[in-house]
Amino acid sequence: MKTLDGEEMTGRAATQPVGSALRIAPAFVATTRDEQAGVETTIEAMYSAERGRYVITTILNRAISSEFSDYRLRHTAPLAILQTAIPRCITVKLEDGPNERWLTVSDLTSSADGRIIPPWMAAAVVKRGVKDERWDVIEILYGTAALADGSPVKLISLELDVPERTAQDWIRSARAAGRMEGLESNVGRPRT
Repeated sequence: MKTLDGEEMTGRAATQPVGSALRIAPAFVATTRDEQAGVETTIEAMYSAERGRYVITTILNRAISSEFSDYRLRHTAPLAILQTAIPRCITVKLEDGPNERWLTVSDLTSSADGRIIPPWMAAAVVKRGVKDERWDVIEILYGTAALADGSPVKLISLELDVPERTAQDWIRSARAAGRMEGLESNVGRPRT
């Protein structure tokens, strides 16, 4: 993953505030190689405040071997690449203070199963009475899903092991508490 300037994507590239606790990289370039199919795919995406998510602006497929798959060269899965890249573009501070560093969401992803929130954090925020911490986690998960054009309700339900109805209620409550400003999800609704 790189910035549009060709620099490696790090937390320093996340300069645009989104929501109450997140910063994101305004744009990025992500490349994936499928050695078996002999195809390399590169996408370029930019954050659209109007749409509240990253929008793919360029898709480039190229053959990287003489035995490449014609089908894979013509058909790509840009959304899967986008969803894999987004956690490297979102940063969050876990502690308050001027010397605390911004961590990328992918830095939080510590387990082999690809979960965004560590199990100890998920277990802590589902307990009764843990409001501010819960809203922080809801904002991280909602932002990660919404920015990648995924379903925030499904991601929150999966990550925190709660029913989708509970995830919906927590999203409403977090929004009412002033979180997630500038974050919108249109999953299941027509695009504008």
